[in-house]
Amino acid sequence: MKSANLPELVPARIIADGKAEMWLAGCGAKLGHLTGKLRDEKTQRPVIGDWVLVRDGNERATINALLPRRTQLVRRAAGKRAEAQVIAANLDIVFIVTAVGDDLNPRRLERYLTTVWEGGAEPVVVLNKADLAVDLEAMVREVARVTNGAPVIATIAKAAAGADVILDHLRPRCTAALVGSSGVGKSSLVNRLLGREAQAIGGLIGRERGRHTTTRRELFVLENGAILIDTPGMRELGVMDAEEGLDAAFADITELARQCRFGDCAHRGDAGCAVEAAVNTGGLDAERFAAYVTLQKEIAANQRREDPRSAAESKRAAKSMERAVRQKSRNSPKGR
Repeated sequence: MKSANLPELVPARIIADGKAEMWLAGCGAKLGHLTGKLRDEKTQRPVIGDWVLVRDGNERATINALLPRRTQLVRRAAGKRAEAQVIAANLDIVFIVTAVGDDLNPRRLERYLTTVWEGGAEPVVVLNKADLAVDLEAMVREVARVTNGAPVIATIAKAAAGADVILDHLRPRCTAALVGSSGVGKSSLVNRLLGREAQAIGGLIGRERGRHTTTRRELFVLENGAILIDTPGMRELGVMDAEEGLDAAFADITELARQCRFGDCAHRGDAGCAVEAAVNTGGLDAERFAAYVTLQKEIAANQRREDPRSAAESKRAAKSMERAVRQKSRNSPKGR
């Protein structure tokens, strides 16, 4: 298949990304180097899972263009500037891998769920090292409380337990990625799903946590034709502009907000606030609401860094609206 506008170029997919070269599939060459603006990290530099147009060669290809992405997994890059870092592209499913023990953190899961839903993929939470749980069923129920309908799968990667359930989600030709902290067993899961030792496995640090072994993102093809991307462990996951993902990850709070007296309720002492009422009565976990507010602020801060003038105008408008709402609430018979 050739591009109509650029007949000398052919499509290929990035199956492993590096600093200088990319590993390719779908064309004759196994390696490709970037040209022009594609080399710049601040532009749309191709990442694993991307489809690109290349000028093919016997040994190396030249990557000339990045094709539009269907979905993408994005986090905020390290540093003070609000810059997006694309982890992987064109994903159908993202397996958020956590493990029984210290890594199991509902607030971290909420961040991952927000990011995955914002990028357009389907999240599935994998609770690995399930043999370490004292009461596994209770732990799965606890995790499910923050997933808002996203499936939760309990696995024991080294014993292959639960791998069949993961495979049920992997349709032929779909692309899935595994993300999570270091040492939670992502590489062990990859090996189980592939049926071979494709990824190096590190020993345990203490009783629970495995050693960090994956050093780059890499794509594998399963026997049924599904595609699996393994990623290095992430120490932190900063969210970018993820308002839609936040609404999806906190759908319970979004639904409560619709019941507030005022449509632009800030949930900070406003009269008739259904969200705060739910927190006060125990219907909504206070820590979950606090996490929601934290992510809201983080997203707003990133927007201010990206566009200070627009953010300042939005902030002034929000303050003006908040004053009007409070004045209306004081004058309302219900608010007295």
